Formats: sequence, C-alpha cells, structure tokens
Amino acid sequence: MAQKAELLYWNVQWDESLLQQAGKTAAGPLFNITCSEDAVRQLHLPHCETKEALCVDGLLSVAHVFDDGISILKPMRITDTHVIVNVSHLSAFGLIWNFVKKSFKIPEAGQVLLFLRFKDTVPLKINVFLLHERIHLSEVKKQQGNDATYIETSSDCVLHIGQRYSVHCEPEGLKIQPNHAEFRNKLGPNYYPTFEVFLTANLEVVTLIVKDQDGNEAWRRDVFVPEKDRVSPEDSAHHKTKKDEDKLLLIRSEFIERVSAEGLDKIVDKLLERQIIIAGEMESGTCETKSRANKVRCIIDTVSRKGNDACRHLLDVLKEVDPTLFRVLVPMD
Repeated sequence: MAQKAELLYWNVQWDESLLQQAGKTAAGPLFNITCSEDAVRQLHLPHCETKEALCVDGLLSVAHVFDDGISILKPMRITDTHVIVNVSHLSAFGLIWNFVKKSFKIPEAGQVLLFLRFKDTVPLKINVFLLHERIHLSEVKKQQGNDATYIETSSDCVLHIGQRYSVHCEPEGLKIQPNHAEFRNKLGPNYYPTFEVFLTANLEVVTLIVKDQDGNEAWRRDVFVPEKDRVSPEDSAHHKTKKDEDKLLLIRSEFIERVSAEGLDKIVDKLLERQIIIAGEMESGTCETKSRANKVRCIIDTVSRKGNDACRHLLDVLKEVDPTLFRVLVPMD
C-alpha cells in the first residue's frame, strides 16, 4: 500500500476462453479488487505449489483481467507461499499456469472432503469432494448448507490435474457414482461433489479409498457415520416424506408469477446439468412455448411428477439462482 485506504476484494468466475487463447490455465481464484486510486502498489497472491513446481521456470504468472481482455504480468518475485506482482491500477487479478509447462504432471497438494447428506435422503449418502488444497473448507460447507454434516478426517493427499480417479469402499457392494472422474482445477465459485457413496441402513463405519487410474491408492480413511444420522430400515419409510413436494405446491402460483425470464433460463440449465429434466422434455408441449408463465408451469409439473427428490433439487436450484425470490417464496422451517 502507498497510503492508508479501504480495499475490497471478492472471488469472480474465470473466463476459460480468455485463458485458452493465451495458452494458460487458472492456478487459483480470480480476485476482483477495488481500492482508491494510486493506493495499491503491489499484490501478494497466495499459491500452494510444491518446491518441485517452483523450479519450473515460467510456470506461474499473473493474469490481469479487464473489460477488453487479459494481460499477462510477470511476477516480481515468487516465495514459498506467494506470487508478488507490481500493479498500476486495479480490476481482476489471479494466478495462472503456463499450460505447456504444466503438462509435466507435477503433483498437486490436494484434499478429500466428506459430507454426510441426510435431509430427505434414504439411504444416506456421503458426498466426496476431490479439491485442490487452496479451496477453503468454509466455502464448501456454506454451499452444502444445513442439510449435510461435515465428516472431519485427515484430508491431505497428492493428486494430479487431468488424471482420472475412482472411489472404492469396504465393505464392498455399496453404490458409488460415477465410476471414474477426472481431477480438475476447480476454483469455484460453485463446488459440486466428485463422487456420491450411498450407505446401507445402520452402517456404523465404512472405509473409503481414492485410487488413481493405475489402481494406486491416493487416500484411504475409516469413516464413522454419526449415530444420530443413521436410519434403520423400519424408520426409512417414515423419514421419507413429501415435504418438498408440498412446498413446491404451496408456492406454485407465486413462483409462476414472480420468476424472471433470465432466472428461468438459468434454472432450466441447472436442472439439465443435474439431469433432473432432459432436453426432450423441454422440446415438447407447453415447455416449448414462448410464454414464460406456461414454461414455468411445464417445468414445475414435469419435476413434480418425478417425486420429492426432484422437487428438492428444483427448490435448491431456485435458492442458488435467485436467493432473494427463494426467501420470499419459501417459508423457513
């Protein structure tokens, strides 16, 4: 800082097309920074690279992203923890890798995060996140919300970007999806589980193993299921209610009236991503109409026919896309 001033910063989404054109890939969050003019002279951006990676000349640099494009800044200095760069004016800054140099498959400091998903989920399931070490646990917790319990365990491991991983369980026979997933440099702002492990009733402990594409173990832990969250077979029918179906029915008319066309398009995209609806359903009947209201009616009816879990996903998507409207429509429990 050249003088005393208030500095504000927050995470924004990378534009992958800009990075690809420059032959770069994101190496950390993209920070949008604002401050009074001429107050900031230098930025220290945190990194989590290994000593081996730092020996690769030109691997790390800084992207300065602005309205008209992107410029690449050469660091003034790189320490064990930060990349230091001089700046003349502010907008968005983030660390980037040289894509060619990064292709040497340098090991990454990774983490495995586990969340037990219990609300309206029978059987219970464990969401398994494979993430870079730089992702804050608090951010992932925030997106999981109150419907999941964080399972505390030692999470450190070594992962390789671009390599495929799989999750295995002991005892065997538990349903796990997907079978394989590529480890990518997910830097937010959204964090979705890499794997889902569905538990049988009253299972007290399960061993989770993450293996790479060659079958080598990257991470193994014994995971204890909290007793308060277990559901016995006798109680499962009682616990699986139509609570979210009822919520959706109650807010139907206001939902149709209040949701914007832009918000509706985002909701449809996210429902397609989660495979709650399929493209064919959007191409038939009233879903294809140009009327916004009729399109909303079609989506609600299509989701409602698929049961309580699908209704819960629609409400979750509404909360994510338009949290203000969600608070207005959906009363707190």
